[in-house]
Amino acid sequence: MLRRLTVRNYAIIKDLNMEFGDGFTIITGETGAGKSILLGALGLVLGERADSSVLLSQDEKCIVEASFNVGGYDLNELFEANDIDYDDEAILRREISPTGKSRAFLNDTPVNLVVLKELGSRLIDVHSQHETLLLGSGFFQMRVVDAYAGISDISRDYSRAWAGYLSARREYDTAALSLEKVKADFDYYSHQMEEFRTVKPVSGEQEVLEKEQEMLSNASEIKEALTAVTAVLGGEDISVIQMLRTARANLSRIAGWLPEAAELEKRVETQLIDLNDISYEAEKLCDRAIADPGRLEYVTQRLDTLYSLMQKHRCRDLDELLAVQQRVEEAVAATSDTDEKLDDLKKKRDAALAKVNSLAGRISDARQKAALPLSREITDMLHRLGMPHARFRASVRPLAVAGPSGTDDVEFLFSANRQVEPEELSKCASGGELSRVMLCLKSVLANSSGLPAIIFDEIDSGVSGEVASMVGSILADMGRSMQVINITHLPQVAARGKMHYHVYKEEGDHSTITRVRLLNNEERVVEVARLLSGSTVTEAAIRNARELMRGN
Repeated sequence: MLRRLTVRNYAIIKDLNMEFGDGFTIITGETGAGKSILLGALGLVLGERADSSVLLSQDEKCIVEASFNVGGYDLNELFEANDIDYDDEAILRREISPTGKSRAFLNDTPVNLVVLKELGSRLIDVHSQHETLLLGSGFFQMRVVDAYAGISDISRDYSRAWAGYLSARREYDTAALSLEKVKADFDYYSHQMEEFRTVKPVSGEQEVLEKEQEMLSNASEIKEALTAVTAVLGGEDISVIQMLRTARANLSRIAGWLPEAAELEKRVETQLIDLNDISYEAEKLCDRAIADPGRLEYVTQRLDTLYSLMQKHRCRDLDELLAVQQRVEEAVAATSDTDEKLDDLKKKRDAALAKVNSLAGRISDARQKAALPLSREITDMLHRLGMPHARFRASVRPLAVAGPSGTDDVEFLFSANRQVEPEELSKCASGGELSRVMLCLKSVLANSSGLPAIIFDEIDSGVSGEVASMVGSILADMGRSMQVINITHLPQVAARGKMHYHVYKEEGDHSTITRVRLLNNEERVVEVARLLSGSTVTEAAIRNARELMRGN
């Protein structure tokens, strides 16, 4: 239920605050005073788009805030899904900066417009004057029948199932169309993978093989050099190691007399240790440096094979080649079970379609059962609204295959005359007739949807006299089970309100702004009298106004 609406710097509204109660609330005012602008402002907090053109002053931001009592409407999950703490009071706020930047908040938590739209759609229905055009919309007609049949939840389940079916069907169709290409890819990648399995490249082997090839190619020279090293260090003719041992012995002999000699002895000892180790390692390397033509041929062939494979796949080194191998293996794995995957996708598609058909069958049965009582109820209401020969029919026809809304086509048929058979509503009804049909449908929707509030913008246009009284009666009846706010020019409707706001323009030195005032009982009498008599309120109009209000 809408509790409060605050508007600042919007269109011709400078600063406005309205408090709302339950039941039936009336808003009146001269044409052009700004009544419909209020709906535009409310639309902002319900997720409608806007830009800086809505600002009254281009130097200040526009702020619209609406407070709703949401207790008892099962909205906890919506709050939790958007990480917002639930409270029985929901404050929706929208800010538009002079630069056109828009910000939206729910209970002071920033949200996107989708959240505001979703929450708003479950809190209030705003019927603007142009919305009567929806009567020609198949979607709107379907929504009315579904709401009356009480299958809105099943319809939402169907929408999800339909989306799942479309996704599964697209997935299967795409896979089927690409089957030939996939099979060709499989042959191509299988051949490549077989090459890799034959070669079996190993990470790091290129560097190792290249070093081994270089050593094997120069084995004789390596052995000759190492032999010379060991001869110099420990040979029989010249032995560096033996010379150092002699030097160490002489230094040791004089170390007692000359402390510096002891230090030199230690340094020679260190050199002896290093040279002995070098001599030992050189001998080992010399033993390994053996010319092996067979091994050299193998290493060369192995490297040639790796180089050839790298060149084929345009790889700079072995690591890049191994990465290509991994991609080839993954491609083969992904394409090797193509037929099996296609079969799985077909089963998934068929299962999704079966779910769609099952839900569609339940929905169709409910629509067929609801069509006749809905038609009778709307027809009876139209009779009450001064159309004694009107006939309304909700036609539900089966479709050959399921579609986005099920397996039915819903069409509203209408006739205002006894001798004319009902035809498509939007083609045969006048503006006034369409308004009355829409009022009836909105009344049905309000009772069926469980919405806490509804706003009408001159839903009663085009009627007068006794019909206007019946319109007021229907709106007041709706106000007994929900919050109804109605913008009207009709005194018969205005007289039935529980609360009454008057919208007027205030002329300033340089601008005109919209003001709103909550009327007390006496002010309400005067306003209803003004609606009865025009700009000049007569005593007779005052008496008639009191009589109208007394009867309500």
